[in-house]
Amino acid sequence: MTDSVAAVEDGRHVRSMTVVRHGQTSYNAKHRMQGQIDIPLNSVGRWQVERAAEELRAEYVDGAPQDRHLLVVSSDLGRAAATAHAFADPLGQTVHLDPGLRERSFGEWEGASAEEVRQRWPEDYESWSRGAGGELLHGAETKAQVGKRGLETLNRWIHRAGPDTDLMIFSHGSFIAQALQALLGMASEYPEYLGLVTMRNAHWARLMPRDLPDGGLRWSMIDYNRGPAIAMRGDWDNPRGLVQTD
Repeated sequence: MTDSVAAVEDGRHVRSMTVVRHGQTSYNAKHRMQGQIDIPLNSVGRWQVERAAEELRAEYVDGAPQDRHLLVVSSDLGRAAATAHAFADPLGQTVHLDPGLRERSFGEWEGASAEEVRQRWPEDYESWSRGAGGELLHGAETKAQVGKRGLETLNRWIHRAGPDTDLMIFSHGSFIAQALQALLGMASEYPEYLGLVTMRNAHWARLMPRDLPDGGLRWSMIDYNRGPAIAMRGDWDNPRGLVQTD
């Protein structure tokens, strides 16, 4: 889909990188801004991450050669960590927590619904909705700051993983969109960071590295906003027969 260059210090790099958004929370269901508030998965989210984990294991793990390895890393916020554990625990894999993968901070808007923000700060809401930065007046991280934090964090784990490793990253919607735009070089073309939409809950992006003659590395994005097949067939955010308890 798109690609860019990232430096690798020792020429060793991962086999692939998959970046997964956490499952649904009560704040997602109510369209509230979570930011870095530590909101757990709700019952729908727990169902979603089990379905996503099943498909990820089937696609990226089952039948893989024995010389391939997994490295599982998650934001330290509970909703992302629970999503990572749904994937990693059946495989006996350790989940490494990293606060560098946390969601973008939205300052004083965190916890408010989009409608509450619109009513209380209509001009700033309108500015935010068109990518003009109205949220920055309320203490939000800039998208460029999130992209820089994301790029630094991803590169640290890419370098740590080494060859023949599939790196699995579990994080958050805004963070993923902004970190991948920085990694792929899109931010220089679209400095307002509107090049990627926010992924759906428990969906993922997959990227593959390619060596360059000068020793650098080019990332190619194979999938973005991909989810389990059931997400396309039914109501992913309100599955039939599942009673939402929180």
